[in-house]
Amino acid sequence: MNALDRRSVFIIAICLSAVVCVPSLRAQSPNADWEKAAGGKMSFDVASVKQNTSGNFVPPKFPLDDGDAYAPIGGLFAASDFPLITYIQFAYKLHLTPAEGAALLATMPKWANADRFDIEARGSASATKDQMRLMMQSLLADRFKLAVHMETRQAPVLALVLDKPGKVGAKLIPHSQGPPCDAAPQGGAGSSPATQADIFPTSCDVFAVRIAQGAMILASRGTTMDRIAHIFGTLPGEAVINRPVVNETGLAGNFDFTLEFRPDAPVTMNGGNATFDENAPTFLEALKDQLGMRLKAETGPVQTIVIDHVEPPTPN
Repeated sequence: MNALDRRSVFIIAICLSAVVCVPSLRAQSPNADWEKAAGGKMSFDVASVKQNTSGNFVPPKFPLDDGDAYAPIGGLFAASDFPLITYIQFAYKLHLTPAEGAALLATMPKWANADRFDIEARGSASATKDQMRLMMQSLLADRFKLAVHMETRQAPVLALVLDKPGKVGAKLIPHSQGPPCDAAPQGGAGSSPATQADIFPTSCDVFAVRIAQGAMILASRGTTMDRIAHIFGTLPGEAVINRPVVNETGLAGNFDFTLEFRPDAPVTMNGGNATFDENAPTFLEALKDQLGMRLKAETGPVQTIVIDHVEPPTPN
């Protein structure tokens, strides 16, 4: 689950070629408030589903993640060479830890992760990202006969808390003190302006990872602490984070941040393991020193999506 391939790069966002993105997959309920706010059940006007046997990958026009980053293109949904699990994650606004993702895949037929599919569909030109999710739910139910339900259970979690009450680290700043979402990143979040344009994503609510100078650099801007906490639960190379991470910082609003650290497990890139400086801080050290936060082990309610039924897609 630590390998970052070209498909996982685009689960969250379309990034610069020098940047890879962190998969974001934590579960939310199919009956969550976002579905009601988006208008409830809806469907694409037309849709095509084809198995991809060529291996040709074309990045989607907007991130297939649980975030709000979205570039509407006339109601068009187009993605290629992704496994079914990626489309399920998008449709149900999922955010799973690597362990949760592996557990979900273990309940599904092997083809659901081994086979790749191209999906092109069109709905209302004014559709929002959440409405695209609702339309994808209908498409998966129609073409893949997908049926799911949610279960809530008590499970180990990690709470993201401030190390010192009321105080944050130098590399976490309110987004209002940085560039707006429609402006190129420059300055803020505790990194030197000379490197920020390369590190920060060009859009808000997008997470990007860059490996430079012997460290992994995680960056985002215009992002809530809930999303930041969720991402910490899915970082590549972080075996220490083996459970869902929940936000208990008490910080409201959106933030810009960078975090530079040395992963505690191998990270595969371009067919080989990335090399890190042994003197670079670990994730937990960087979290405390750079963002002023720590992780606290707790037990809490965790929602899990359960696949009740799924079949290979029906023909177009």
